[in-house]
Amino acid sequence: MSTINGDANIPFYKELGNQGVSAEDIPVVAFSVGEEELSGIDTKPLVGHLAAWNYFMSVDTTKNAAFIKQWHEFIKNPKRVTNDPMEAHYIGFNMWVKAVEKAGTTDPDAVQKAIIGVEAPNLTGGISKMLPNHHITKPVLIGEIQEDGQFLTVWQTNKLVPGDAWSDYLPESKPIIADWTPPIMCGNFNTETKKCSGQNY
Repeated sequence: MSTINGDANIPFYKELGNQGVSAEDIPVVAFSVGEEELSGIDTKPLVGHLAAWNYFMSVDTTKNAAFIKQWHEFIKNPKRVTNDPMEAHYIGFNMWVKAVEKAGTTDPDAVQKAIIGVEAPNLTGGISKMLPNHHITKPVLIGEIQEDGQFLTVWQTNKLVPGDAWSDYLPESKPIIADWTPPIMCGNFNTETKKCSGQNY
């Protein structure tokens, strides 16, 4: 299990390859390595290692193919990859547009109220929804690194998973919820003390 984040993945995976550590020896499951991080390194020694994301560039849907085509035309480089953060932005921006249309204004407070319940297509073939906690529903995918730096999806959830701001598995955060609807209107609400913490009012 790797919790290495962002650019730090590059030297980590390079060193795995340098040391001859294969997925058969010690399979690594990462939560923050994607196509962009792998695009600059030789991935042949990394084949079989895994990553968990909500999107992979290799997902075979009409919407994803259209998105990749538009991206390549815009960037004028057909070798550039797409990744999970890009898909998250795609969904989020489309939700924001719908919320602005619903609110009739770009005023942040009005948009914040309007965005709850808004739905927008994701690139894996489903429709994501903004929840009262300001997280969205998305599929969860586990992908296996391929020689070309892409991922082969080897497992995915049967349905979209609701995003949760706080873990139910940690005692400290189990009673904490995020709910941006009245009367709570808080991202850090303790259901036991009935108080919103970490914010200045």
